[in-house]
Amino acid sequence: MTEQPIAAVARLEELLPGAVQETTVWRGQTTIVVPSERLVEVCTALRDDEWTRFDYLVDVTAVDWLGRSPRFDVVYHLYSIPLGHLLRLKVRVDDGEEVDTLSGVWQLANWGERETYDMFGIVFRGHPDLRRILLPEDWNDGFPLRKDFPIGGYGIWAADHVPFR
Repeated sequence: MTEQPIAAVARLEELLPGAVQETTVWRGQTTIVVPSERLVEVCTALRDDEWTRFDYLVDVTAVDWLGRSPRFDVVYHLYSIPLGHLLRLKVRVDDGEEVDTLSGVWQLANWGERETYDMFGIVFRGHPDLRRILLPEDWNDGFPLRKDFPIGGYGIWAADHVPFR
């Protein structure tokens, strides 16, 4: 299982020299880091090339590395149904930096990017409908999955304030 994603990374480096900044294999899972400005190009190549064929975007999310620069990793999990392999792709961005949408590459990116925007405040440039998906549309109290968001929220009742019955 490990060899297929590594071969896909080698193929990507062959197709787009310099596009892979970092490759990590940990517990049989391959992760690559690519520059934000090459994200769409890289993902299109991974989807369209006959040797990689990542035809399914499993998930879009982010990780907040408060105190690190750049602060966020935007994380994409890609899967090749015909070849049966998984690849994790990361783009590193700072607070306030935008990431190009992948909704033109995989339609499923639409909702995952909306959720990532809603929870982390990361804006996806070119997204067809970037608005809140989980929180109320008039929510103005920050982004709940950022590490600097208060555990009890801003004026939200925490579960320990509700008596058990």
